Amino acid sequence: MTDAARLKSTIYVGGLTNDVNERILSDAFIPFGEIVEISLPKPELPSSNDPHRGFGYVEFETTQDAKEAIDNMDQSELFGRVIKVAAAKPQKDANAGLGSKTAVWEQEGYLAKYAVSEEDRMAAEQSRVNDAEKNTMDPMQGLEGLDVEGPQEQ
Repeated sequence: MTDAARLKSTIYVGGLTNDVNERILSDAFIPFGEIVEISLPKPELPSSNDPHRGFGYVEFETTQDAKEAIDNMDQSELFGRVIKVAAAKPQKDANAGLGSKTAVWEQEGYLAKYAVSEEDRMAAEQSRVNDAEKNTMDPMQGLEGLDVEGPQEQ
């Protein structure tokens, strides 16, 4: 099965209590079709005593089974908590975006997308110089008498 097909047949299950394990998830979702794999991501902190991070993924054999599970189980209750069931999203690249450990400008493709040519830089500087020459008026000119409060006689 291709990665795209696996992703379409995988669902996200969120809002799980610490009492929920793979066996309980399997029992809850088996009525909707054959389950290929269940994963409950572990906490990233080694000092954490939680068995999982409060969410998990259930992969079905077919996309239709996954859709049926989403339709029937989203906003249902499992162990006293309302769970969120949705289609799983692809995992983000750890080296891209705001969560990256690499500076944005060092990431591949950033300069190609955002770099400004020397010609454009010179044109922008010339435009700023021209605008500055046009606006040499005193910015305070014409503000005389504004410090007087109330209507003025003319």
